[in-house]
Amino acid sequence: QVQLVESGGGLVQAGGSLRLSCAASGRTFSNYAWFRQAPGKGREFVAAITWSSGSTYYEDSVEGRFTIARDNAKNTVYLQMNSLKPEDTAVYFCAGTTRIFQLPTTRTRKDLYDSWGQGTQVTVSS
Repeated sequence: QVQLVESGGGLVQAGGSLRLSCAASGRTFSNYAWFRQAPGKGREFVAAITWSSGSTYYEDSVEGRFTIARDNAKNTVYLQMNSLKPEDTAVYFCAGTTRIFQLPTTRTRKDLYDSWGQGTQVTVSS
C-alpha cells in the first residue's frame, strides 16, 4: 500500500536546524510537498518539489531558510530547516500527488494532494 512516513521532528532552539524525512513506499509520486499546522490554525503550504525535474517552490516565510530535496534511489523527500524561528513551531506533514501541475503555484493547494503522512512535531524555543 502506498504511504508516506515522516520522521525527524523534535525540539530545537531558535536559530537551530532540523531535517525532516518523508519516505514513500510502493511508488514515486509526481509531486511532493510539506505542509504545516500550528495550534488553532489551518494546514498551510511550506515547500514543494516536482520529482522528475527537481523544481522547487517555497512559501515566502521559509524561502532562504528551508530547502526541499529528493533522493530518487531512496524514494525519499527531505526538508532541511535552518535558522528556525518560534513561529515555525507546528506539526509538519508530507504530502504526495500523481497530478502534473501546469503552474508552480498550483503545488501550494493542499486539496490537490491525495496522500498524506502522519505528521511530525517541530517545536522551536527561544
